Amino acid sequence: MSAKSLTVIAALAVTALAGCAGGQTSQPRSGDTRFVAGDGRVQFFAAADRQKAPAIEGATLDGGTATLGSGKVYVLNFWASWCAPCRAEAPVLKDIASRMKPKGVEFLGVNFKDLQASAQAYDRTVQPGYPSIFDQSGKVLLEFHDTVPPAAIPSTLIIDQQGRIAARALGAVKYDDLLGAVTKVSDE
Repeated sequence: MSAKSLTVIAALAVTALAGCAGGQTSQPRSGDTRFVAGDGRVQFFAAADRQKAPAIEGATLDGGTATLGSGKVYVLNFWASWCAPCRAEAPVLKDIASRMKPKGVEFLGVNFKDLQASAQAYDRTVQPGYPSIFDQSGKVLLEFHDTVPPAAIPSTLIIDQQGRIAARALGAVKYDDLLGAVTKVSDE
């Protein structure tokens, strides 16, 4: 890889990290494409108001294929290796995924706007215990545009057994909040 390519990649990574770690006090302006981290609070949707989750399928970072199905509770997490809040929440997601797996809850990551090699290296380091779809183009995230703003990363959705979006968190999730939310939806 040339020095010019490495400089461009480094500049993009710094720009992305700065936007990803942006605080709540900065309001995005029209045309602003920076990534904005939310506060991580879980927002529940009443059963009557839940939207059907789009059908998604994609190639995973490990070369397989993952599908968001129905009939079980899913936790869908949008992340990127260059996103500091994503890195901060990774141990929370890993632990809760392991804890909830015996209860039939499936976790699925969606790696967003990342370099594949960086995402794979990060995934090998974290070893989350669940697959991640490689969504470099952002196509999968855009399927959820009514629920997840495209500039909000990380974002986590909880999909109920009927395949509807039951809850969401914009920003890095907190352990007790996510565990409580996943338990609540899985107990429905």
